[in-house]
Formats: sequence, structure tokens, C-alpha cells
Amino acid sequence: DSQLAHEFFQGFVNHAFVTLHIDNLRGDNAHHQCETVFKAFARALRQAVEVDPRAAGSIASTKGSL
Repeated sequence: DSQLAHEFFQGFVNHAFVTLHIDNLRGDNAHHQCETVFKAFARALRQAVEVDPRAAGSIASTKGSL
């Protein structure tokens, strides 16, 4: 049910303690809108948790760069 998409993302945000912005700019079919939102979300989440091989052996830090 496409109406449950909002509930899914609300639950994810509440339990993962993250901020999530979703802008659905176009579309008339709720099913297709949900598909595109979930696909974009999955890609963004994968990119966020993927290990960067260029940073192997280093500790993630913003020290000295802010």
C-alpha cells in the first residue's frame, strides 16, 4: 500500500536518529512515486554506509578541515 511509505520513513527516522529530506517533485501515480522515492533512498543509504577504499587505515575526522 503506497500510503504506508510515510509510516515506513517516519519509523526509520525515529529509530535511526537521522534527518531525512524527501522531495517528490512530480508524478501522478502514487505507486510509481513510492518506487522512485525508495530507489533514491536505497542509493543514498548505500552511499552513506559504503566504505571508501581511499580512506583505508585512517580514522574519519574533520579535525583541521573546519
